[in-house]
Amino acid sequence: MDAAPATPLDQWLPGETLATARRLTYWISENAKSTRAFLKRVESVGNLAAPLQAQHIAALPRAAHKRGDHTPEAELEAQARALLIPALQGHDIGLVSEAGMPAIADPGSSIVRAAHALGMRVVPLTGPISLMLALAASGLNGQSFAFVGYVPQEASERARRLRELEALALKSGQTQILIETPYRNSALLQSLFQTLQPGTRLAVSAALSLTQQVSRSALISEWRRHRALPDSLPLQAPCVFLLGR
Repeated sequence: MDAAPATPLDQWLPGETLATARRLTYWISENAKSTRAFLKRVESVGNLAAPLQAQHIAALPRAAHKRGDHTPEAELEAQARALLIPALQGHDIGLVSEAGMPAIADPGSSIVRAAHALGMRVVPLTGPISLMLALAASGLNGQSFAFVGYVPQEASERARRLRELEALALKSGQTQILIETPYRNSALLQSLFQTLQPGTRLAVSAALSLTQQVSRSALISEWRRHRALPDSLPLQAPCVFLLGR
C-alpha cells in the first residue's frame, strides 16, 4: 500500500509556530530521528537558522517515554534541568513530541516544570492536537471531558475498563477520550461495539491532519446496524476514540 501524501506543513501549523521552528537550533525531543524529519519539512517552507546536521537535538530520558513524566520524580527532574543547560547559556530551546502537543498526552511536563523552576520564559506554541480535533468533530460534550489514555489489551480487562468509563460518562456527562496503538485499533473498535450499551454515543477520528482523515460519530446501535461506518475508517492510521451521552 502506498503511503498517503503528507499534508503541506503550512496548512496545519500557524505561521508563528513555523517561524519559531525555523529560527531555533536547540531542541529537546521525544525522538531525535522524527524531529529531524519534522525539521526537514519545516525547511521546505523556509530556510532553517542552521543546517539539519548542525541542529542540536537532545532526547528526553527513556523513563519519560516508558512511564511518562507528568508525575514529579527526583531523577527525571534532575535530568530535565540538565537538558535545559543550553537555555541557561542563552539559547532558546524548542520542545517537540511525536504527535499532538508536548506535555499534553505526550512527554514533556518535566521540562516545563524545570523551566519554570529555573525562572525561564515558557511560550506554548500550537499545531494540530488530535485529541481536541477529535473532540470538536465528535458531537460529544466539549465542556467536560477526560483523556484516559490506553485501555488494557487483555479482552476481559479491556471490557471491564470500557464499562467503567461508559458508566462514568453516562452518569456525569463527561466525554471519555482514549487511544490505542494503530495495529490494535480494529480490536479496540470491536470491543467497543460488543461492550457498550446501544444508546451510548461513540465517535472515532482517524488520520487527523492527513489527507485521508475521517471522523464518524453515532450511537452504538447505529454502528452495529451500519457496517459502512467502521468500514470507512482508515484504522491502520492513528485514531482517537470518544464515548459519552
